[in-house]
Amino acid sequence: MPLKESEAIVLRTYPLREADLLVTLFTRLEGKVHGVARSAKKSKRRFGGALEPLTYVRAYYEDRERQELARLDSCEVLESPLASEVTYPRAVALGHVAELLDELLPDREGNDDVFRLTLSILVVLREDAIWMPLTYFELWMTRLMGYLPDFSECIVCGRALNGNRAFFHALVDGLMCVDDKRLASSEMSAESRAVAAQMFRAPVESFASKPWPKSQGADLRKFLIQTLQRHIEKKLVTAGMLEKGSF
Repeated sequence: MPLKESEAIVLRTYPLREADLLVTLFTRLEGKVHGVARSAKKSKRRFGGALEPLTYVRAYYEDRERQELARLDSCEVLESPLASEVTYPRAVALGHVAELLDELLPDREGNDDVFRLTLSILVVLREDAIWMPLTYFELWMTRLMGYLPDFSECIVCGRALNGNRAFFHALVDGLMCVDDKRLASSEMSAESRAVAAQMFRAPVESFASKPWPKSQGADLRKFLIQTLQRHIEKKLVTAGMLEKGSF
């Protein structure tokens, strides 16, 4: 069977036997693909530096008859996150992007919109200024997965929320007005809703020049993470790390 060739983003690697690695790739051709890289720990020629998480590569692989795992033949590095300093905040942010992709994307289902989104995020996620690109990525991933509700009206009564206070709850799919909010709801500010609208109209690079502290859009990120976790029915490990971090 001839080798398949595709641009790909490395999501995960796990040790498998003495020198092999189990690799999860997000390929442009077929979406998420799981494969085995034989002797990857020893072969610098075929895999040297290419299997670090979030490395953008050109991957060569083949599917094997009656086997779920592909055979990863080799990878060529196109762009590496190791090309610039990987500080702890940036490492956690990169891990968050990888975890979201791994948890949200189905196997063997190409999604060019998500692939292009991820590449654009990796371009700006270069230093410790992580909160803007993470906000942008979480927002667009929630929308592209079909989980993002309409921010303009109360999900309970249909009242317009533009110009009014809006609330959300971990067990509710949308925003609620002040009269219909649940006990222990959180408020999403009008500023965060406006930022979300702006992010749907402009590329991520257009937001990169302005300071973006952790507090900015924190309510929006909380809403997005709660929404994503509700749909995948599990907690995101990196979301907890980001929440506890003082960076």
